[in-house]
Formats: sequence, structure tokens, C-alpha cells
Amino acid sequence: MAQMKIEDIRALSPDQQDDAILNLKKERFNLRFQRATGQLENTSRLREARRDIARIKTVAAQTRAKKK
Repeated sequence: MAQMKIEDIRALSPDQQDDAILNLKKERFNLRFQRATGQLENTSRLREARRDIARIKTVAAQTRAKKK
């Protein structure tokens, strides 16, 4: 999964955003295990996944703030 763009995240519904966060957390968990066992080839993907999670959470918080 490539790095997510802000426009793509804003186009998602809140449920889709939650699903994306869940999938990224699962991916991050698997990547951490791969790193620990020496099987991880693309080490930058850990950082990208972490930042994608933060990006989605930020957009979700902004949309919640606008609704109030």
C-alpha cells in the first residue's frame, strides 16, 4: 500500500477511515515482526505506515471538529 494522499483520505467515509486505520495497524504489527526476525526488506514502510495512521486520524479529527 503506497502512501495515502490527503484528498484520498477526505474522500473516505468515517467507517472507511476506521477500516484503513485498522488495516495499517495490522500491517505495522506484521512489519515489526518481520524487522525483529530479519525478514524486513523495505524498512521505510514502517515509517510510512505510522505516518499514514496519523494522517487519517488528523483528517478524522478535522471533520469531527467541522461538524460541531
